[in-house]
Amino acid sequence: MGSENLAYALTQVVHNFGAVGVLGGALFALWPAPRLEAGRTFAWLILVAWGAQIASGGVFGLTSLYYYGEAPDLSSIALAALAVKVAAAITGLVLATLYLFRGKAWSRVSVMRTFRILAALAAVALTAAAFLRWFS
Repeated sequence: MGSENLAYALTQVVHNFGAVGVLGGALFALWPAPRLEAGRTFAWLILVAWGAQIASGGVFGLTSLYYYGEAPDLSSIALAALAVKVAAAITGLVLATLYLFRGKAWSRVSVMRTFRILAALAAVALTAAAFLRWFS
């Protein structure tokens, strides 16, 4: 087993758990019945999970640079998917942070809308990840 495979696999573990956190946290806050009284707890989970997604995504690139001396060669479809994924991650991170700092003053409708948007951003990122994986 090569050390680069271990590095990629461990990074993928962090990335996968981050994906579970961003989508699962938002969905669990809303379904089967809204649990908005625990919204801050879910928002912290989502914030940490987006951070894990961003950090592990960067580690994938750094691992390629370290072991192969270059960034991964991405097709135009994979590059577009990466851009979508990065945009979703940054937007999700900002929205979760905004909710944590200002959400106490928001109406129930606004809080539900926030968690719906967070769930949608997670779904977009996961979909983009599939295109990134298979078109790179």
